Amino acid sequence: MEATPEIRQFEAETKQLLDLMIHSLYTEKEIFLRELISNASDALDKLRFDSLTDETLTPEGHEPEIRIQADPDRRLLTIEDNGIGMTRVEVIANIGSIARSGTQEMLERVAKAKEADETLEMIGRFGVGFYSAFMVADEVRLETCRAGTRESTLWKSSADGTYSLEPGDRRSTGTRVTLRLKPANKDSGIEDYTNDWTLAGIVRRYSNYISYPIRQRVRRQQKEGSEAEGIVGADGKTAYEDKTLNSMKPIWTRPESEVTEEEYSEFYKHIAGDWNDPSLHIRFKAEGASEYESVLFIPSEAPPDLFVFGSDFGLQLYARRVMVTERCEEVLPHFLRFVRGVVDSSDIPLNISRQTLQENRHLVRIRKFVAKKVLDALAKLQREDGEKYGDLWGKFGRAIKEGISTDPDQKDRIVPLLLFESSNDPDELTSLKDYVARMKPGQTSIYYITGESRAIVANSPVIEAFINKEYEVLFLTDPIDEFVVVGLSEFDGKPLRSVAKGDLDIDTADAATDAKEDRRAQEQQYTSLFKEMEKHLEDSVKQVRLSSRLTTSPACLTVDEHDLSPQMERMLRERSQDFARPRQKRILEMNGSHQVVQALQQRFERDSSDPAIRDYAELLYGYATLAEGTEIENPGPFNKALEGLMLRAAQGGAPSTSQAEGADG
Repeated sequence: MEATPEIRQFEAETKQLLDLMIHSLYTEKEIFLRELISNASDALDKLRFDSLTDETLTPEGHEPEIRIQADPDRRLLTIEDNGIGMTRVEVIANIGSIARSGTQEMLERVAKAKEADETLEMIGRFGVGFYSAFMVADEVRLETCRAGTRESTLWKSSADGTYSLEPGDRRSTGTRVTLRLKPANKDSGIEDYTNDWTLAGIVRRYSNYISYPIRQRVRRQQKEGSEAEGIVGADGKTAYEDKTLNSMKPIWTRPESEVTEEEYSEFYKHIAGDWNDPSLHIRFKAEGASEYESVLFIPSEAPPDLFVFGSDFGLQLYARRVMVTERCEEVLPHFLRFVRGVVDSSDIPLNISRQTLQENRHLVRIRKFVAKKVLDALAKLQREDGEKYGDLWGKFGRAIKEGISTDPDQKDRIVPLLLFESSNDPDELTSLKDYVARMKPGQTSIYYITGESRAIVANSPVIEAFINKEYEVLFLTDPIDEFVVVGLSEFDGKPLRSVAKGDLDIDTADAATDAKEDRRAQEQQYTSLFKEMEKHLEDSVKQVRLSSRLTTSPACLTVDEHDLSPQMERMLRERSQDFARPRQKRILEMNGSHQVVQALQQRFERDSSDPAIRDYAELLYGYATLAEGTEIENPGPFNKALEGLMLRAAQGGAPSTSQAEGADG
């Protein structure tokens, strides 16, 4: 008795996806074939891996392959593999629903995509390629038999919101996907996908480096009077032959002179799932203690998960041209996680475990050599094409900077690659080498300031004296820069110094004597006032002192030489709930030549107990806090002091806030 097909409903998100696949406008609908071939290749990989521990899964004489068969008369296209196959439960899980995170995000992004190319890119990015078949097919049939079983499942759908399941007739391991194609319509972007030349062209374009043979049985019309060769048709004149459509030969094993840029680009797109051409490719071969070949690529665009914690990265690892793992982190430093490519080693066993991978001495050598090759290639690009290098740095520089603190073996190669904003040019980044070349006579240090943005640090009061002396200041505005300067104490014999740390003296030797005398005189003049301000601000500052940094602003905030910068302290508190260190007190530096400070000193000399002194102390501390781009932790006292100042101004010398509050009481 023939089994009755079971009818099931697609999950809601799957129905939405099918609708988008069918009705959205695509410029290249042919990518459906790439996706189905990729799925077939994955199935063959899975069978090969599983067979390492269970040899019974692979029958004797098994030759892994992918077959494409077209039937122009019936408008059918079949893609078949003899890979791992699926059980009925796996068919429901993998085909009847989209059981993966990010599906809703994918749907939203496809719906909002403005261009057809944007929508096309979403398919590969979110791994829902099987459903692209419905762009070109009215009906899709999938028949599959799981390795190690004798039962098959037949799945069918016309993308009407339902699919059917029933036992299949297939008894051999693998999966067959059959598409009942829509009529060819070039206006809609649908080619004749039963045409042999069309199919061969698509395979070469997208799947040429699939490591399994992609075969198609093609017709060959015999000449009159000649004997038919190969598989002869019923008419005795039409012969058929199996044609392998892909090259399969790994690109990294071919002489570099024989590989074109187009072939490198195609290979990169295949392994990276990227629609853009790579920005740079790197080929190398190592012989000696470890033998391996590699081809690496630097993308032209940063992957969306480049700075997502826990995101997968790594290179494809092969053992003598057989893939071991899709993403091997052990051969690629984390700071180079944007690099894509392949490493093929003769020293790695195929069935190596994850734990053994982490401990394998060959992989340690490969990791160091890969990092060296990538950094050397970037250094060469920096020398030969600064504009292109600057573009890549804008996309990947933040990740590369991480290597300063995480990979000391590569630090000397990373440092020359670093680029920073600076006070020298608002539009161009600078290297440390170029900074040193521009240093002024008498300047002995490389000066920098850290902060959230160029707009904030470029207007910070702490750089005034440096700008006045035409000393260039590096603007370190990436959060990672805080860790860069921890791991980079000097360059070319010049120490790196923060303009906001310690008691800096940037006067030249000739001017030092006069400056010191003036400073001593001012310190004596302001000692009592500053002590009074310290007393009032004791919860926030540990010292009020005269500044050598200021030229036009009345006050600024600094820290001691070995204290955390405000930016670093803020980051640690935001990123770690266990950061229990008390908030560090700051140093309030005053500009003794500023009219506000001089007027405050005169007021203090007239009446050292004047309550307005405390108000001005609060205002100057709040001013300095805001000037460095930091929020005032407790705005209440600042607001009260500001209110008192406005009240006195409006009333022509009325009482301070403290007096005003007393009067209100």
